Amino acid sequence: MTRETQRPLRADAERNRRLIMETADRMFAQRGSAVTLNEIAREAGVGVATVYRRFPDLQTLIDALFTERFTTFLELAAEAEGQPRPGQALRHYLLAAAQWRAGDRALDVILANASMDARPIAQMRDDLGRHVDGLVEAAVAAGAVREDFASSDVYAFLHMIGAIADRTEDIAPEAWRRYAEALLMGFGLERGPAAHTSAMTDAQILRTWPTAPAQSQGDAG
Repeated sequence: MTRETQRPLRADAERNRRLIMETADRMFAQRGSAVTLNEIAREAGVGVATVYRRFPDLQTLIDALFTERFTTFLELAAEAEGQPRPGQALRHYLLAAAQWRAGDRALDVILANASMDARPIAQMRDDLGRHVDGLVEAAVAAGAVREDFASSDVYAFLHMIGAIADRTEDIAPEAWRRYAEALLMGFGLERGPAAHTSAMTDAQILRTWPTAPAQSQGDAG
């Protein structure tokens, strides 16, 4: 087989890999971790053998999705470190990471099910932790954030923004920005440009309230 005839195969393989990962993302966001590779294959419209060739088991697929996400968070941290002032750097990372989390409803499922103790994943987790520690320590030392601000506050911030974003995604998809800005100001960071997001209306808030699952006919009466 020549190099020229190999290229389309490699391109097809990469397209299939992306399709499988994007389909898994969507299904994890909708259903949590109760998804099988066979279901992912069916939803993606590819053969089961194709999925197993790329990902021999569900854990391998979840770990690949974790690696992809943490690569992004590491890139965001590196970009933030290029900001001229420590407060700007911390603010930049917090908002960039919040924006990523707001659009990623599968993230919690992937974090909960990734092989966190496996060496490559543990290394990425620790690398990100060091970057976040550096951003926080520099901002605290510069007096750009309240003196008791800690790295754990970064993760709590992302948890809170994720909860708001997940609840309002189909109602007020930019609402999280308003609450992110309020939290950043509470942390003592400089106020940034207006987020241009107004408070949700009463009608929107009502739509965010939890609802009871629909009762099946067998349960009625």
